Amino acid sequence: MTGRPAVSVSLWDGQEVYTPAVPAVARLRVLDRRALVRMLLRSDVGFGDSYRDGLMEVEGDLVEFLEAVYRGLAGAQPSPARREMMAWLNRPRSNSLATARDNIRHHYDIGNDFYRLWLDERMVYTCAYYTRPEAMLEEAQLAKMDHVARKLRLEPGLTVVEAGCGWGALAIHMAQHYGVTVRAYNISHEQIAFARERATAKGLEDRVEFVEDDYRHIEGSYDRFVSVGMLEHVGPEHYPQFGRLIDACLKPSGVGLVHTIGRNRPMPNSAWIERRIFPGSRPPSLSEMTQIFEPFDFSVLDVENLRLHYARTCADWLERFNHVEDQVERMFDQRFVRTWRLYLAGSVAAFTTGSLQLFQVLFARAQNNELPLTRRHLYAER
Repeated sequence: MTGRPAVSVSLWDGQEVYTPAVPAVARLRVLDRRALVRMLLRSDVGFGDSYRDGLMEVEGDLVEFLEAVYRGLAGAQPSPARREMMAWLNRPRSNSLATARDNIRHHYDIGNDFYRLWLDERMVYTCAYYTRPEAMLEEAQLAKMDHVARKLRLEPGLTVVEAGCGWGALAIHMAQHYGVTVRAYNISHEQIAFARERATAKGLEDRVEFVEDDYRHIEGSYDRFVSVGMLEHVGPEHYPQFGRLIDACLKPSGVGLVHTIGRNRPMPNSAWIERRIFPGSRPPSLSEMTQIFEPFDFSVLDVENLRLHYARTCADWLERFNHVEDQVERMFDQRFVRTWRLYLAGSVAAFTTGSLQLFQVLFARAQNNELPLTRRHLYAER
């Protein structure tokens, strides 16, 4: 196998076709010739589709298997011609105004009942923040929202705009616990409906407004801008437009934060993830993100990498998902279960092996001097 990962491979007749030089952490069993054809024709999506369809099985821990594959492939470099061909074949779907809603619907509008089975009680679907080794997912998600709020130095009376709000947990948390007024934008109908119900149930409808619309239609002037887990769906070609939007809506003394899955260098997303999980997605490198800030003279104040926090978050999600597989299969089918198991396990492996990063970037206007001199406020007891 390319890159010599620490896994063995056997065929449907029991023949061992690859044995690594080091002890194998798992075995890949190819159960059908069709899987080999897929791998030969499109190795970038062939494995995922074959696993989804039950043409391949992994004996051993799925996460450890994927970590071994990622590490083994890390040093393997395809030829320039193959890289160019793969870049063309794996180009992400457009995130224009006309297509973005369909891209989001593909993933987020498959049903709140599904996500409720394995997310935390607030339906937070972004990286948690584990302040204690023994912290449970619910505690870590609350800690993440407080971590974001502290970085933004929220205080009563401030106005906040959120681009991409998921099921509304952060907007509601900021309004309820920090006394701010929030306007949050999202194009997922399922998520917006859930968020509005939660805000009403908590009596916060006068402080939190959920707008079912594209972030490109944000209007108004705000003290704070925040986007958690949306930039992955924007696309680098739209970053100057994203920065222009922030420049138009952020007050002179305003502060902003962008939280996103990222890469150490510019590269396309996994072709399988693009096609089967997140159409139109593209985690950025830090150099690509500068196109949001530099053209508008924003000062980057802080960059924090929460990669290992996201690895643990995904591991918690995977464990919860595994416990409810039977219910998920009744909602959908076995292929759906296997698709999402592979997606969650692959996410754990991508973060533990450094294939993916998680960046939180804090920024402000260049002439904003109303800034703390230290980071003490991030860790002081409230």
